[in-house]
Amino acid sequence: MKNPLHYIHKYPHRTKRLLGIDFQQFLQLLEQAELSHTERQAELERQKVRINAKGGGRKPLLSVAEEVCLCLFYLRHYPTFEVLGLQFGVSKTEANDTVHYWLKILRVLLPASLRRTCGIKKQ
Repeated sequence: MKNPLHYIHKYPHRTKRLLGIDFQQFLQLLEQAELSHTERQAELERQKVRINAKGGGRKPLLSVAEEVCLCLFYLRHYPTFEVLGLQFGVSKTEANDTVHYWLKILRVLLPASLRRTCGIKKQ
């Protein structure tokens, strides 16, 4: 299956149909999401008690852009996590974890009008 992120980079005019926002909004959201992600990871790193050296462990399977795209794709179409994982080349558990991680960030970043468009409920 073709990764939706690669598809929208090839056909940016179709982004709204796939993700619920247009391509420029997606790029702006991506910049903000990367900053929030970096801040959140730095905060988690400060609180962490290290046993292993920094840099150990499994590397992420998806880039930040792919993870944000995965979350928005899920919110737009609501596929099962099995199908979502197949679409993005990850397991259903990884897809589930990714969606729930990015939902917390996107709730803060998106204005109310786009939250409704993308299907994000305020908590």
